[in-house]
Amino acid sequence: MKTINIGLLGLGTVGGGTLNVLVRNAGEISRRTGMDIRVRCAAAKSYDAAALDGLDSVVIHDDAGKVLSDPDVHIVVELIGGYSPAREFVLEAIDNGKHVVTANKALIATHGEEIFAAARARGVTVAFEAAVGGGIPIIKSVREGLAGNHIEWLAGIINGTGNFILTEMRDKGREFADVLREAQELGYAEADPTFDVEGIDAAHKLAILGSLAFGMPLKFDATYTEGITKIEPQDVTYAGELGYRIKHLGIARRTDRGVELRVHPTLIPHRRLLANVDGVMNAVLVKGDMVGPTLYYGAGAGSLPTASAVVADIIDVARALDCPGSFVPTQGYKDDAIEDIDVLPIGAVETSFYLRMLAHDEPGVMAEVSTKLAQAGISIEAMRQYESHTDDGYVPLVMLTHRITEQVMDETITAIEALPTIKGPVVRIRMEHLN
Repeated sequence: MKTINIGLLGLGTVGGGTLNVLVRNAGEISRRTGMDIRVRCAAAKSYDAAALDGLDSVVIHDDAGKVLSDPDVHIVVELIGGYSPAREFVLEAIDNGKHVVTANKALIATHGEEIFAAARARGVTVAFEAAVGGGIPIIKSVREGLAGNHIEWLAGIINGTGNFILTEMRDKGREFADVLREAQELGYAEADPTFDVEGIDAAHKLAILGSLAFGMPLKFDATYTEGITKIEPQDVTYAGELGYRIKHLGIARRTDRGVELRVHPTLIPHRRLLANVDGVMNAVLVKGDMVGPTLYYGAGAGSLPTASAVVADIIDVARALDCPGSFVPTQGYKDDAIEDIDVLPIGAVETSFYLRMLAHDEPGVMAEVSTKLAQAGISIEAMRQYESHTDDGYVPLVMLTHRITEQVMDETITAIEALPTIKGPVVRIRMEHLN
């Protein structure tokens, strides 16, 4: 039986999980591949030996270079995360003629083009299923399962921390900061939660999905990114009363003017499947022209779910090694067919909107606001005034609008905020019906 040797970089949550999956499911993996896939060596500064299976057969180094240069290692699995030294390690592995598997979405989103070019020049492959959606096989689905489709759009809950926070705010009426502290205590959020709550993690993943869906270069820097830190419990409540739920979505859409790549809080109808994905779970809805909408749901993080995706990539690479020339193109399209499609600036994107403002409780105020919207060509879908919880004579006024470009809405909000009967800033949250 042919042996495929793995070199692991990192024995933390995902690295340890990968070792455990390869050991525990060795028989099943061998049945599927006809090969013995084993971890030969690993590089790690620290690890929990008691939590790792089969460690006695693994050579542990404290120097990643010894894994990268080992002539008997066929596949290097990078699971240390971050930008550097992960980038340098991956490029060195490629230069040494080794195939690479990684779960590092930040690395792929920001340095993927450089890494893919190096891999093509060296004749090796880079696989990254675990970089998006944890254990959900979304990359394989977009790149292979839907290859016969013209993908029109996709929308996903691709950060479990943000989804957990919004779920708790909706179900229990809690404040953002309070839920964030709990998420940190539970291990869902890092001590510095910026990447999760400000949308950067989701933007990394969306840039990857957009590249695969539309056959375009990775464009993380052009992805509009907005977090959930400004979402208030009252907006979650009002949205629910109007038949919507707020989710932190990553949205990629192909239009005749370019591609939309945007991450932001979004109202979606409560009956939509995505609206009912709660807690730390992830889900991606993909619309293909032939198959229609398809939904991919599952654990977006965690040791074994993410390791499941890593091992699936290892198996794919091992099978291709057994059958030279069978690698699927890294980005799902032939290299010379990748198109540099423009990404629309957020001002040119057209969506519906949820607006909340504090209006003075007097006759004619709603008419004034409606006039400003009408002058901009913005139609109102729904309008509701709520009772005030203060004694200053101002009441919350909530509106849902039909679709309009972001730029027009920005100008209109400025005009509304200038009205003497409106107090403070207008809260604006985008809406998608996902039809």
